[in-house]
Amino acid sequence: MKKWSVLLTLVLITSVFLAACGQSGSGGNEGGGSQDLSLATGSTGGTYYPLGGAIANVWNKNVEGVNVTAQATGASVENLALLAKGEADLAMVVNMNADDAYNGRADFKGQKVTNFGAMGVVYPEVVQAVAAKDSGIKTISDLKGKRVAVGPQGSGTVNTTKHILEAYGLTFDDIQPFYDSFGDAATKLKDGQVDAIFGLLSLPASNIEDITTAKEVRLLEVDDKAMKKLQEKYPFYQPLTVKGGTYKGQDEDVQTATLKAVMYANNELSEDLVYNLTKIMYEKKDDIASAHQAGSQIDLEKALEGVTTPIHPGAKKYFEEKGIPLPE
Repeated sequence: MKKWSVLLTLVLITSVFLAACGQSGSGGNEGGGSQDLSLATGSTGGTYYPLGGAIANVWNKNVEGVNVTAQATGASVENLALLAKGEADLAMVVNMNADDAYNGRADFKGQKVTNFGAMGVVYPEVVQAVAAKDSGIKTISDLKGKRVAVGPQGSGTVNTTKHILEAYGLTFDDIQPFYDSFGDAATKLKDGQVDAIFGLLSLPASNIEDITTAKEVRLLEVDDKAMKKLQEKYPFYQPLTVKGGTYKGQDEDVQTATLKAVMYANNELSEDLVYNLTKIMYEKKDDIASAHQAGSQIDLEKALEGVTTPIHPGAKKYFEEKGIPLPE
């Protein structure tokens, strides 16, 4: 009798497990019910997760027959891996990482990911290089021989810092690199332990605002010549002007480079579905912004800036209707 009880328990557990598995997957909606979709975002402490949650809520309210859930992840690289395995239907990803994945470079060397299509830019992720005014650093060229926080090992910030330095004829061998998170780097800059820091951040960045309350700093420019070199090799970068007054002590406009946080869809999602998701993301941006300030930066006119990988057919249909020029 005891053996039968154990067997029955195992059968019940297995049945529950199989039922749960049957409810997961890439956007299945057998039986004509609501289509469950997973949106891969980032860490709970970053921008991607709360912003992704806001977008998901707006989709759920305005796109009939879908239930989108924001999933906390390790951000862009992991999100692309989830798309590749069919474990995510939608994902927020830095365009640089998407370009690497599609072309099998960097973190994706030898393992291309091509089963995704762009739905458009969500907001700009701005390259912000900040130097202490008392360091004597006035341009990025002046970083040679200096102590520079370049971002955590394996991060997009490290790659971006390498790209920016390269445009000025410098490498990490020319500086003293510190591989800190931006929060730790900001503290080190305030304490005089580093001379300059690089970040890939939304604008304005609260950590930089905090630095300016304790130390005079200079926002370093990516000039036109360097920008041209940067874009020739890495076309996913776009110029952006940080308006004077954005930060304390920054009286003049400063040109820098920006990457883009882009929404991507698994190519298995239908054209009609992605059309509707794209339409709502851009046309209900005020609703998104009411839940997260980064939503205010969703801009249809700039939806395809820096997008270097194929556009999902559903999103393409929407952009064509709106007269948005498609990348060549």
